Amino acid sequence: MTRKLPEKWQSSVKAVKAVQVAFDMDEKIQLAIRKQALEAGISPSEQIRDILGLPTNKRPKRPRLTVSLSSDDYELLAEKYALLSEQQLEIKKKLMDDLINYVDNEQID
Repeated sequence: MTRKLPEKWQSSVKAVKAVQVAFDMDEKIQLAIRKQALEAGISPSEQIRDILGLPTNKRPKRPRLTVSLSSDDYELLAEKYALLSEQQLEIKKKLMDDLINYVDNEQID
């Protein structure tokens, strides 16, 4: 007996069947591809798809920076910013301010 997938999930079937391929290449090659992707405003995987002549996502994705923070990290940051570790939204705002100030002070382009 096969069950039919709900309609809202059917668009995800192709993504579920996709296989991620990892490349272990020289650091210079990886850096060059990442740099091209950054300059083009796309992800490195989209850059690789473009290089290989595969279809790419034409819609630009919202660029974001990410960092993983452990509960210990939140404790340290809370102390740094004189906040409670549970005040994660406030800590995030302070982190963003620090990153903006870093770029402004270092005059990074």
